[in-house]
Formats: sequence, C-alpha cells, structure tokens
Amino acid sequence: MMISWFRSSRRPPRALTLVELLVVIAIIGVLIGLALPAVQKIREAANRMQCSNNLKQLALACHGYHDVHGSFPPGGLFLPNGTGGNVDWQADKGTWLVHSLPFIEQGNLFDQIPNLNVPHFDSIGVAEQAGVLPQKIALLRCPSDGTAYTQAVSNYCGSLGPNCLDNVCGYAPFAQYCNQPAWGYTTSAGDGETSDAQRVRGIFSRLGARITFASVVDGTTNTFLLGEDIPAQCGHHLEHPWYSTWANPLLSTIIPMNYPVNEKDLSWCGANFAGPGYSVSNNEVSFGFKSRHPLGANFAMVDGSVHFVQQSIDHRTYQLLGCRDDGQFAVLP
Repeated sequence: MMISWFRSSRRPPRALTLVELLVVIAIIGVLIGLALPAVQKIREAANRMQCSNNLKQLALACHGYHDVHGSFPPGGLFLPNGTGGNVDWQADKGTWLVHSLPFIEQGNLFDQIPNLNVPHFDSIGVAEQAGVLPQKIALLRCPSDGTAYTQAVSNYCGSLGPNCLDNVCGYAPFAQYCNQPAWGYTTSAGDGETSDAQRVRGIFSRLGARITFASVVDGTTNTFLLGEDIPAQCGHHLEHPWYSTWANPLLSTIIPMNYPVNEKDLSWCGANFAGPGYSVSNNEVSFGFKSRHPLGANFAMVDGSVHFVQQSIDHRTYQLLGCRDDGQFAVLP
C-alpha cells in the first residue's frame, strides 16, 4: 500500500506554455546572433592565415628558382621573347607559376609540359591538348575567395611595382603614378610587356626579363614580390588559366589596393552598366592587388616574409614598396 500511494502521488511534468516556448526560441536566436560574428571572425582569421601560408610557400618557390637559375622565375615567357616583332606569341612557355612548379612539390606536372626551352613551340597549348592541363592547385587559391572556384585560376600574382598598364578602354585614372621622377622612377613598358629589365619597375615582366636579388637595390625587406588577386575582378585572370602567359598573372601598384571592380559586368569596358572606371576588361583599373579579406591584402616581400598590408596605406609609400630601385626610403607601415 505504501508503494502504491507514492506512485499515485507523483505529478506529471508540466509542459512549456506557448509563451515560454517563444521566449526560449527568442533567447536561442539572440545567442546565435551574438555568436555568429565571432564564428565568422574566427573563420576569416583562419582563412587569412592559410592565405599567408600559401604566399609564403610561393615566395620560397621563387627563391628556390633563383638559387637554381640565377634569377627570379619569368613573369611570363614566349620563345623567342625579345622586343617588337621578335616575340612568337604562339609559343607560350607559361607564367612564373609554371616555372615555380618544381619548387612547390609539383615537379611531376612541370615535367609533363613539353619543350619549355624550344623556340617556336607552343608548350602550353600542346600540354592542354594532351590533357596534362588544365590543373587546379589548392595552393593557388585563397580560401576567403569562393568565386571562380571551378576554374584553374590563381589568387596570387607577381608584382610589377608601379608599372604602366595597357589603356585598352581609353580611361586611365591612375596612369600618372607609373611616371613619377620625383619618387625615383619613370615610365615603363605597358603591362610589363618587355624582356628588358630596365623597363620593369617590380620583380616580374610578361616577357621574361631577368630580375635578380641584386636588382632589388631598395632592399628585399621593403619590396613587394607577390600579392593577392581576385580573378573574378580581372578579365585576363578570369578568362585564362594560371599557367597561360595570356593570363598575365602580374599586377601593378599604381591602382589603389582593393579598388572596386564590378565583377558582374563582363561586357567589354563595362558597356552594359559598370562603365570603364569599374570594368574587369579595363587593365587600368582591374590590374591591381586586391583580396576578399577585410581592409587589406596579404603580400610577400622579396625576402620571403609575408605581411598583411592595410588598404589605407599611403599611395606614395605603396608605389615605393612596389618599385625595386627608386632609391627612396620606404618601409611597411
């Protein structure tokens, strides 16, 4: 009887009322709302660190190439690669990324690209026909940039420094910054399209100018080697894969960092709605360093160190950090 009485005296658990349930849901929503920015911030910090590590490996690959060949890898290469009519534009020998492959544990891929030293032979085209290319390489993508992820593109470009660009749209708002004698440098080959190192302000040129550590007279710690790019905001880099010299994966510092280009308008010179001032096909605005990271971008210096540079950097300082031989005093902020 005693046991029966205790059992019968238990009350069933009380259910939550509708009001109480709504309050609980509201509290959970507030907690999620408070936690989400923190989670996103942590994720972006991790992405930025991974991006920095990618740049570090690519910078060391450039060093490895220099150790073997006595200069930095060619920014791009055709053979012959001389000036004027001496360039065989059909004999694509690949970008600086191609020539860095053996130094980023991609030697097998590099070895499958035929006749890289043979003039008048389209090494890249033949590799594509054979199915060796295209190849997507994880090291070449910044995890913060989710665009164009199905394409064989790269988020990392070589530095032209304050190099002049090709004015294809008749609108060049930053052209004055590629000719600044008071800052220690003068005009240069458009888009780095030269094999003459004297006509290149940074570390790379499109036609294989030989740049060495000795050429960086302003100091390896104060000169850009590589920096970030958003391929979706540069027509050349979106249209052509990372390995093709036609992609021209080189950028100039004359354009302010993270200058906004409208990646939704792919019409020539922004004819649909963006206009030439924000067009992916206008080299004068699209060939600048940029990233998906808030307020700046990662850069690798010639000495191999990697730094996050704020987009608010003084524009003169930005040019001096890009130029390897201006003779001016400039340090990272």
